[in-house]
Amino acid sequence: MANDNQETDLGLTLGMLTLRIWLAIRAIQTGIEKFAGTGTTAKAVTMDGAPNDYGLTEAASYKTYAISNYQGVPGPLYDKFASEPLIPDWGLSLYNVILGPALLILGFALLLGLATRFTLFAMGLLYTSLTFGLILINQSSGVAWLGTHILLIVAALALAKYNRFAILKKW
Repeated sequence: MANDNQETDLGLTLGMLTLRIWLAIRAIQTGIEKFAGTGTTAKAVTMDGAPNDYGLTEAASYKTYAISNYQGVPGPLYDKFASEPLIPDWGLSLYNVILGPALLILGFALLLGLATRFTLFAMGLLYTSLTFGLILINQSSGVAWLGTHILLIVAALALAKYNRFAILKKW
């Protein structure tokens, strides 16, 4: 009987760890993408490996990451949010600044197991705030995705007592 409990506990511990890793990676990657941009390069058009005689070039775009590319709320969404009377300009500007860093901080804290319960709760509040904005601009599919994230956070909070691999375990 004791062995059955240990196996159940191990399964729940691994389930909690899996949820933590998934939610953390999701937040970290989303935070990193806030720093993504595109660049272009021109390269000579070749024919059979030889440069062309006309000096023709083709543009190629590539993805790049830099602090100068940072945009917490993507431009088209920012414009939609700016036209909403329930979102004050100062609030949108502040949200635009803190969204990316908040996702990164929460994601790394969750990955490390740093105050896991508090981190999960804060992540749930962040996703709730994103939901609020998407409801205002009538983005139902985004709201559904965020609802799924909230359910995963609730599951992780329910499994928190099985969170063996954590720093500041009590929180």
